[in-house]
Amino acid sequence: MNNTRIIIHGGFFSESSTNHETKVAKQQALLRIAKESHAYLQSHSALEAVVYAVSLLEDDALFNAGIGSQIQSDGKIRMSASLMDCVSMKMSGVINIEEVKNPIQVAQKLLEVDDRILSGEGATHFARTHGFEKFSTEIPQRRAEYEAKLAGTGVGTVGCVALDAQGRIAVATSTGGKGFEIVGRVSDSATVAGNYCNEFCGVSLTGVGEDIVSGAVAAKIVTRVTDGFSLAQAFDKTFAELTPFDGFAGAIAIDKNGNMYHQDSHPSMVFASFDGVHEEVFG
Repeated sequence: MNNTRIIIHGGFFSESSTNHETKVAKQQALLRIAKESHAYLQSHSALEAVVYAVSLLEDDALFNAGIGSQIQSDGKIRMSASLMDCVSMKMSGVINIEEVKNPIQVAQKLLEVDDRILSGEGATHFARTHGFEKFSTEIPQRRAEYEAKLAGTGVGTVGCVALDAQGRIAVATSTGGKGFEIVGRVSDSATVAGNYCNEFCGVSLTGVGEDIVSGAVAAKIVTRVTDGFSLAQAFDKTFAELTPFDGFAGAIAIDKNGNMYHQDSHPSMVFASFDGVHEEVFG
């Protein structure tokens, strides 16, 4: 029996609740990408599939990662992304990288070296020296939002969790930031709070990075599943621990048995999943 699974998220978006056309467009894009990535998974590893899926999300201007990333307070775009799989148990990532088309692919390249999480100029230099050409991910909409200061505090991120035919789990997460943040701010996306997996479970987060880091959300969920909790139990306990400080987070997950799960603390996360037969899209 083919037990392959893909679940992806497109972050939290205010447009999802205020603009019907945008909401539908994002749902359709997520479902298309979930199905394309699931097809890719049939002949590739979970690790390769999550990079493939997140690259497609980074290439879609509907989402706040790669193309369409938010602009920081100094007028520049800086992106973060990370990657992990249950076989090597290695995590790699880039923090505040500039002018690359697909940050998740740079994170994939970093799996090959010892210093696997790079930030700022170091991350960008690594990308250039490994064949990633200079590429502006700015779109006119983001520039207009920046100049008019309409973006406010964004909570957009994209992510993917995959289970392949060999039972391997991998997870990838990418973000274009929250918009207008202080230069140097670090999001959760390239930390174990926002992106984590082992042989038992994989979890990708979106939301307010500071809240997700404060709650150590992804690592807690994975640890609890490892210790015998079901996905539902691990999510419920971990999200309950966000309540005292009104933590803003949403998460997707797959466990080793192929169970998929999602939850958000402030319902507006957009996500899609596909297992070859059943599809689900929401947000």
